[in-house]
Amino acid sequence: MFDIIIVGGGASGFYTAINIAELNSDLNIAILEKGKNVLQKVKISGGGRCNVTNAEPDPKELIKNYPRGEKELLGPFYTYNNQDTVQFFESRGVPLKTEEDGRVFPVSDSSQTIIDCLLNETSRLGIKVIKQSPVTNIEPICSEGQSSFWNITTNINQYQCRKVVLATGSNLKIWKLIASLGHKIIPPVPSLFTFNIKDERISGNQGVSTRAKVDVLPKHNFSPEITLKLKSKKAEKILLSAEGSLLITHWGLSGPVILKLSAWGAVLLNNLKYKFPISINWLPDYHQGSVLSLLMEIKEIEARKTVLRTKAVEIPRRLWINLVRASGIAKDEKWADVTKDKLQNLANELTNGRFMVDGKSTFKEEFVTAGGIDLKEINFKTFGSKIHENLFFAGEIINVDAITGGFNFQNAWTGGYIVAQAIAKND
Repeated sequence: MFDIIIVGGGASGFYTAINIAELNSDLNIAILEKGKNVLQKVKISGGGRCNVTNAEPDPKELIKNYPRGEKELLGPFYTYNNQDTVQFFESRGVPLKTEEDGRVFPVSDSSQTIIDCLLNETSRLGIKVIKQSPVTNIEPICSEGQSSFWNITTNINQYQCRKVVLATGSNLKIWKLIASLGHKIIPPVPSLFTFNIKDERISGNQGVSTRAKVDVLPKHNFSPEITLKLKSKKAEKILLSAEGSLLITHWGLSGPVILKLSAWGAVLLNNLKYKFPISINWLPDYHQGSVLSLLMEIKEIEARKTVLRTKAVEIPRRLWINLVRASGIAKDEKWADVTKDKLQNLANELTNGRFMVDGKSTFKEEFVTAGGIDLKEINFKTFGSKIHENLFFAGEIINVDAITGGFNFQNAWTGGYIVAQAIAKND
C-alpha cells in the first residue's frame, strides 16, 4: 500500500514526486513507468540539450504561448513560474543559462544533467521507481460513497494507494482508462509539426532562413497561376496568420513561424488532412503595391543590369533567383527590357506567393499533441479531478500544449508543483 502512486515516469511525474516528498517526507511514494527507461522525452528535448523552460517573466505574457490552456494557466503561473523552476534546478547544483531567444538550457548543454538531477533527488528522498509496469486499469475503491483508496493494475502486479497522480503525457491507453472513469477526453491531434511542400520556388534553398509572414488559406483559394491584377484583387479569407523566422528544408517549410501556425491551427489543419494552401510574404514590412513601385524604380536605376543578378530586396539570394524565374523573367533579361506585367508577377511572388502544403513532418524528435482531459473537468488550484476525489493530473495528459521554446516543460513543472502542494497539505 502506497500513500501516492504517480503513473508516468516523465518530467511531470518526477517533478510531482520530488515536490511531494520534499513537503512531506513521511509519505510512501511510487512512480510507475511503462518502459525500460524513464525521462525519455527529457533526454531528446532541445536536440539533446533539454530546453528546461522559457525566461519570459510575466505570467500574462507567458500564457500567450499556449494555444490550449492559456486562460487556465494564468493562476498556476502566478503560483509557480519559470523563475521557480530555475531556482529548483540551480539550488540542486544544475546551473542554467538563458539564450537570446529566451530559451533556458543547462549550462552543460546536456539533457543528461537534468535527468541525473531528477534521478538523484528521487533516490535521496526514497521515492520508489517501478519500471516496465504499464498500467492496465485504474479503479477507485469506495466505502460509504467516497473513495477510500485506489486500485492500480499493471501488466504484472496490483497496487493500492490513497491518491493517484496521472502524468502519462499523450497516452491513448491511459486516456481510455480516464474516459471509463467518467472524464471527457478531447481527441488528440498533432500540435508541433512542419509543412511538407514540393515546389521549384523553394527548391535548392535548404537551410535558408528568412523573416516572412505566412497565411493559411481555405482550400479553394489555391491557384499557382498569377491571374489577378493588383487593382482587381479582392481581400480574401485568411484562416490563420503568423509572422517570424521561416526555414526552408529538404521537405518544405519549418522554423518558428510554421511551428506557431501548427500549434494554433492543430485542430483546423488536422480537419484539412494537412492539405491546404498558404500564401507567403517574403517581405512582411511591405505590401504588393509598394514592392511593385520599388521594382519600377529599380527598372529605371539599374536598366543595364540583369534582373536575376540584381537582388533588389532583402531576401536570400538563392530565393531571389528562384522567384525571379517563377515570375517569367529570363536569365539574361535586363531591367530595361522587363515588362510591367512581369514585374507585377515578381511583386506578387515576393509578397503573396501561393504554395500547396501536402502533409506534415514531426518537428525534430519532439512530438507534442493537442488534446487530452477536458480542462473544464480540472480544478486548476490543485490540478485535481472535479469528478473523482484524490485523483490528480500533471503535464500533457490534460488538454494543454504550447509552442516550442520550453513552454511545454514549464506546464509540466508548474502542474507537478501545484499537485504536490495540494497533496502534501492534505496529508
